[in-house]
Amino acid sequence: MYALVEFKGKQYKAEKGALLKVDKIDAEPGETLNIDTVLLVSGETVTVGSPYVAGAKVSATVESHGRDPKIIVFKYKPKKDYRRTKGHRQQFSMIKIGDISAS
Repeated sequence: MYALVEFKGKQYKAEKGALLKVDKIDAEPGETLNIDTVLLVSGETVTVGSPYVAGAKVSATVESHGRDPKIIVFKYKPKKDYRRTKGHRQQFSMIKIGDISAS
């Protein structure tokens, strides 16, 4: 059984016991959160929402927080002596999918 969920503007495939890397959320490790924006639930039958499946929920537990490797953003304009370098590290949270309920 799996579900497609929308979380913080992105869509993820959630299976029981799976680890998902999502954008950083303000929750301590070990906290449980319920996601009710379920787009699709697949079990014996497939249920597709319009836009969300009514009564379906996915529970998840926050495992840890972290930061991705740095990416370098380099801008320049040829022959104009214009160069800018900037780095960025995206923060993320790892969540573990617990129970998927579709009632």
